[in-house]
Amino acid sequence: MEMLAASFTSQGFVLVPDVIDSAICSLAASCLDETPSQGAGSRRLLIHSWCQELAHRVRQHAAVAALLPTNSVVVQCTMFDKSPSKNWLVAFHQDRSIPVRCRVESPSLTGWSEKEGDIFVQPPREVLERVTAVRIHIDPCPVESGALRVVPGSHKSGVLAPIEAERLRSSNGEEAVPALLGGALVLKPLLLHASSKARVALQRRVLHFVFGPRVLPLGLEWQHAI
Repeated sequence: MEMLAASFTSQGFVLVPDVIDSAICSLAASCLDETPSQGAGSRRLLIHSWCQELAHRVRQHAAVAALLPTNSVVVQCTMFDKSPSKNWLVAFHQDRSIPVRCRVESPSLTGWSEKEGDIFVQPPREVLERVTAVRIHIDPCPVESGALRVVPGSHKSGVLAPIEAERLRSSNGEEAVPALLGGALVLKPLLLHASSKARVALQRRVLHFVFGPRVLPLGLEWQHAI
């Protein structure tokens, strides 16, 4: 467990196999089939009881729990559904926005936006460094299915301008992270990551859980905190 945590700290990501079993994956897939979504997914899955139950199950996994912030709460779950009919690529980026209950005036808060009816903001670096994402693979995700690509160690450089991001990508290189069904890719939001288009006719559903500190600074409150 200590080696896993050390790798996570230095690299900004780690793959944890078998976080949920095939039966739970099948149940989640059935729930997703019955859940309305826009385009290639939805950011608002955490309003559903089945998703909350799955979040608790993920948080109770010993290896995942060791990588989460102390006393963390789950604050968001996004579904990404890549398939032959919904295929896309995402360039290298950092996840800088968090979902909050309402707008707060502060020069430290930027990038206010609204997505699917929820309010998002870009908080300071010190807040983002206390956030951890856990991507649960409902389907197997080989490289050919558009597995995530990451720039190891890039999370340690804070919020990056485009030219800085490209420099880090060139110096650190990039790594594809394929995953088996039920596996979890745990990553820091400031880690540079990207996704290619799928090259095979397979469905690739990922549930992207976000865990953060129970209490936020600057008068911010989470939209959901479970």
